Amino acid sequence: MIRSFCQKLLTGVRTRILAWYVVLIALCGLISILAVREILFLQLQERLEQSLEREAAQMQLLAKNRSRNQSAAQVFDRYFERYIAHDNEFTLAFIGGRLYRTMPEAFPGSLRASGALVDYWGRLQLQEEGTRSSSMGEKFLYISVPLQFEGRLQGTLVVAYCISCERQEVERSVQLVAQVFLAVMVLASTLAWITAGRVLAPLRLLAETAHSISETDLTQRLAIDDPGELGELALTFNQMLDRLENAFASQRQFISDAGHELRTPITIIRGHLELMGDDPAERAETMALVQDELDRINRFVEDLLLLAKAERPDFLFLELVDIGDLTDELLAKARALAPRRWCIEAQGSGQVVADRQRLTQAVMNLAQNAVKQTRPGDRIAIGTALRGRWVHVWVSDSGPGIAPEDHQRIFERFERGSASHYEGSGLGLAIVRAIAAAHGGSVQLESEVGKGATFIVIVPLDPPGQITDDLQPLRH
Repeated sequence: MIRSFCQKLLTGVRTRILAWYVVLIALCGLISILAVREILFLQLQERLEQSLEREAAQMQLLAKNRSRNQSAAQVFDRYFERYIAHDNEFTLAFIGGRLYRTMPEAFPGSLRASGALVDYWGRLQLQEEGTRSSSMGEKFLYISVPLQFEGRLQGTLVVAYCISCERQEVERSVQLVAQVFLAVMVLASTLAWITAGRVLAPLRLLAETAHSISETDLTQRLAIDDPGELGELALTFNQMLDRLENAFASQRQFISDAGHELRTPITIIRGHLELMGDDPAERAETMALVQDELDRINRFVEDLLLLAKAERPDFLFLELVDIGDLTDELLAKARALAPRRWCIEAQGSGQVVADRQRLTQAVMNLAQNAVKQTRPGDRIAIGTALRGRWVHVWVSDSGPGIAPEDHQRIFERFERGSASHYEGSGLGLAIVRAIAAAHGGSVQLESEVGKGATFIVIVPLDPPGQITDDLQPLRH
């Protein structure tokens, strides 16, 4: 269990976010510290060089303004009186190649032990600027200023800085900055870990909700209190759960309704077969009833298969259909359903890209419903019209009409109108709606109780966009 917890902790999103955060911050900090270090070294070099040049200029000015009776020693003394030593700065005055005076008077061990470096500076006769290392490895930046009277060399002033000492101070400053940065990074990482936990809390809640969901309980939802991306994720997840809950509910209802619809004819068949006697006439009557119930089951199964196929991309076989010819065909086929007063209420003109057989099937379902709601001799009208970019095909009857509260419900599977007095599978109008939706259209109902009903199938002139390209050769 501990191993699983550690593995989950190390591979979790929170840990990975923090790891990348630490890596980026550490990388940026390292680059910044190295850059600052180099900049400080460059500034140090420039500052020391400028300081040496100022000291050289000061010495040259004193030599130029000396009185005729002043000696080299007096000039050097006057210079040292005005001279203010800086940290790690050393000044040496040579007369005749011999060390005359120094500032500060107490030299560091590196210079006292480096007679070779001091001897080298004492032999200089020209102005020179450069770097030299002592026997102890310390590096000095120096400038020599010769003191000449009437063209003759009287002495030499050497001003030197211990670059190694100055760089050590810079290194100590950089180390201090690095230590502070490390402490700040640890503090920032701790705050980032806490913040990441708060930010990722909806994701943990999402996982917990997903784990708690089962086929029998889809009621869990996420609380949405974040206006950002995580809130959008929670909203999308809740919407997905809504769709799943509706889908499971529809599936359970479908199974229940389908079982009921199949159970009734099966019960009838079983009962008659169990009671069937030896009389030939009775057997013939029973077999006819069984055949009728089997036909009913077959129609029911075919309707279910049709609704299942309606969601497939190959459900429609589109072609150019003449609206006027289609109207005549619909009327001719409807007249064979039952003796009613059939008529064409309106006949549109033009062409539509549609599946002729599926449209005919939808209208015949509407016509069959109209027949069941009317009596012989009642009027049933079929009409078509082109309205803008849409084709309207409708069936209008003079039956009892449909209550307003049933207008939407009757298009669902296995649903029937509350005033319906005939038996059926309850799939006819669902099939009509599926056919219209497959064309990219819809079905509308206009009805009042006692004033008949008009069902209108509305489809676009053009097919759904994803298959328009396939019909280009047909259009030409």
